[in-house]
Amino acid sequence: MLPGELTVAVARLKGAGPATLRDLHKLNIHTVAGLLMHLPREHVNRRDEVLLLEAASGKKMANTVVTIAAHSFFGPPHRQTLKLHVLDRQGTVAELPCFNRPFLAKTWPVGVQAWLSGLPESKYQSLQVAGFDLELPPPGHAPGTPLGLAGTMVPHYPLAGSLNHTQMARLVKQSLEDYAPVAFEEELPADFRSQHALVDLDSALRHIHFPPTLEDLKAAKNTLVWRELFHLQTAVLRRSLSSSSPNRVPVVLPQRLRQELLRRLEFSLTTGQMEVLKEIDADLSSSVPMARLLQGDVGSGKTLVAFLTALPLIEAGFQCALMAPTELLALQHAENAARVLDPLGVKIAFLSGNLKAAGRNALLEQLAAGKIDFVVGTHALFSDPVEFKNLRAVIIDEQHRFGVLQRQALLRKGEVVDLLLMSATPIPRTLALTAFGDLKTSVIRTMPHGRKPIVTHTNKMANQQKVYDFVKAELALGHQAYFVYPLIDASESLDLKDAQGMAAQLSSLFPTHKVGLIHSRLPEEEKTLVMEEFSQGKVAVLVATSVVEVGVDVANATCMVIEHAERFGLSALHQLRGRVGRSGLQSYCFLVFGENLTDDGKTRIRVMMETTDGFKIAEEDLKLRGPGDIAGARQSGFLKLSIADLGRDLPILMACREDLLQRLSRDPGFELPEHAGLKRLWEKCPPFSDELVAL
Repeated sequence: MLPGELTVAVARLKGAGPATLRDLHKLNIHTVAGLLMHLPREHVNRRDEVLLLEAASGKKMANTVVTIAAHSFFGPPHRQTLKLHVLDRQGTVAELPCFNRPFLAKTWPVGVQAWLSGLPESKYQSLQVAGFDLELPPPGHAPGTPLGLAGTMVPHYPLAGSLNHTQMARLVKQSLEDYAPVAFEEELPADFRSQHALVDLDSALRHIHFPPTLEDLKAAKNTLVWRELFHLQTAVLRRSLSSSSPNRVPVVLPQRLRQELLRRLEFSLTTGQMEVLKEIDADLSSSVPMARLLQGDVGSGKTLVAFLTALPLIEAGFQCALMAPTELLALQHAENAARVLDPLGVKIAFLSGNLKAAGRNALLEQLAAGKIDFVVGTHALFSDPVEFKNLRAVIIDEQHRFGVLQRQALLRKGEVVDLLLMSATPIPRTLALTAFGDLKTSVIRTMPHGRKPIVTHTNKMANQQKVYDFVKAELALGHQAYFVYPLIDASESLDLKDAQGMAAQLSSLFPTHKVGLIHSRLPEEEKTLVMEEFSQGKVAVLVATSVVEVGVDVANATCMVIEHAERFGLSALHQLRGRVGRSGLQSYCFLVFGENLTDDGKTRIRVMMETTDGFKIAEEDLKLRGPGDIAGARQSGFLKLSIADLGRDLPILMACREDLLQRLSRDPGFELPEHAGLKRLWEKCPPFSDELVAL
């Protein structure tokens, strides 16, 4: 039996009452298989005895059997806190404060023995163990004797609700004893396991929870990492092979409209843009539909490349669609398309969920009749009523904002559709090999001529007046500024500035300049009006939330002030900084942060000061956040890796990929005897969904 075939509900386990089930469901654990694959995040070494003095002097965890020597209480009379006094076999005394746990006086009466795990520290002229675990001594342990080999490696799991590690371990152990077979079936090919010195799956899965030794734990982790990345790459590469057969007649596309647009431009394309267009043209003329990811930092000119991609197809009689994640960004693309493409005779339309019924129905009729060449819109483009006469290309901007299934829905609007995904959030190499492993990748690394590097400053909240003074000087020169805040309005629980409150305050600080406000709760008409006034220079200061993170392009804006910058992710900070520096004017970004920065907050600020390279920032973002959001598939459950780490395990990922490329080239359907286990795995309980990997 394969682990994934253990579909017994966790409700069948002893001790899994309603409260426990609710907490398990919060962790997305519904079956025994799900429970077994909910792997420990760490193990506490309870095998080797560490006495209290040794632990305190070495600043490490104590692990020993102690005797409860006394109880005492401290604190005000109405809120007394219990303190357990314990004694190890060397006679060392320690105090265990039991905050909010007075019941431990009955659980651990004076004179009994307990197994103690915790970090002792010298405080208040005594040895204190504030965070501790107490359990019954291991079976067979004689009082006053060394712990010996009686201890275990204790698993600590990701938890939810009131679940604790002991409960989780008990449920996992019961699952292995009552429902797991004598040995789990091995699905990885024997030669692959032998080449990489992997242990069998049965041992790996049992030892990852309850390892007899540290060596067994290491071997189990290694095996499961290889297994997980092997199956992830299988899902990606099988999708790539299944879509590689020719399914259209290659054509030579006309170039008159594209050349006309290039002639009208007041500037030349960058080297990066020209190289990318060559790669895209090769795809468009191929017998295989294009599936390409276009990466380029903010301001690198991806939108123009998108328009230049569409023009030969439109001239050949096809339709193209450009989808953006927000109405604000989609509307800006539509306006740019109208400005650039309309003079060439291209029929353009804008579609969003807020379009009135009469206008929407007329637009849908024209789209179905082929009277619209280029449609720009939001997710409304893939809704059921939308039909195309001859859709040939789908261009998706800020692709990580869309789920994989949403992208697929739009592709199904045509017969043989070319796909161009665009991202201003550079995809780290590790993620490109996983979420986008079946896509060709193009990168625009050059920036338009004349752009100056953005100067980034950090300021503590207490010194923010200096920032306001600097912005005032820039406004006096006729330039514009953004002020971005993490909240729309004030919060009772968070001591943070908010956009609505600061809009009024900034109006007082800059009385001779018009201040505009934009956030996600404003009606679309109001958002559009504010953005038009900012673009036209009528609004000098735009106060906003991260709604302006993508797509906003105002060349005259030279200052980006991000207050409470520590509250934003690296990707958002990078995107926000990219809203300035869109012309030859020197631009500035101010990261204003509060007190008591978290470690992650400090890391984000440091990275933003060290580099403007979007790829380096993306790598750091991947380390901090994990891959789901960047992949654009968290909503679909993709890339929720249980044990592998894309940053740490890149060599393993590459080795799996190379191995699978060879296997699938000679046996794409896993029909050979040595691949029988893989065939059964993907038929019975696939570890990754093909649907989630398909783009």
